[in-house]
Amino acid sequence: MFDQTPIAGAAVDTPVLPPYRPRPLSVVLRELAAREQGDVTVRCIRNALADRSFATFLVFTCVINMLPFPPGSTVVLGVPIVLVALQMVAARDTVWLPEFFLKRSMSHESFGRMTRRVIPLLEKLETWIRPRRWPFSSHRAAERIVGLYALILGVAVIIPVPFGNWLPAFACAICGLALSERDGGWLWIGIITGAISILVIFAVVFTAGAFALHWMGG
Repeated sequence: MFDQTPIAGAAVDTPVLPPYRPRPLSVVLRELAAREQGDVTVRCIRNALADRSFATFLVFTCVINMLPFPPGSTVVLGVPIVLVALQMVAARDTVWLPEFFLKRSMSHESFGRMTRRVIPLLEKLETWIRPRRWPFSSHRAAERIVGLYALILGVAVIIPVPFGNWLPAFACAICGLALSERDGGWLWIGIITGAISILVIFAVVFTAGAFALHWMGG
């Protein structure tokens, strides 16, 4: 029999495990909709996303603001984007949301309608986004920089501009998905889309201001 004891100083092959990748957000939302039978609170959603990064939670808060809620609702619904982005810039380890927001809820039927609208879009985006051309060597640095840009877009979402909130929320969601998958190509798409959305908001505000001044002067 041969001696199977490793020779001192010899290299020992160790299995290289693939990096951990959490379940896609579309899967988490589908399971949550199937599991919850009563009202779905923000706390339930946060707990379902507890094993995920800030990037994914950022995507979820942006997706909420892309839904067809009554005008002016983004003044409230956009606040979580700003809170999550601030925590990304501050390099926190876990997501914190105020207690009054964690208690907010929607009915099971409303949550089901939301997921039926959102999940197909998420599934399509998740098939397109993959690791490529990532410009950051440190995840912490990437999280802070993307968080800073998300903070700007979050403020743009909160500004009560008619029909001006969907595009910055969409751009912020793209940046969050790109961060979660280290996709540099889609990160640039999100950045450019966000810049366009801010220009649109400035154009709307400038036009409205010019019209108001003209009306008052006339």
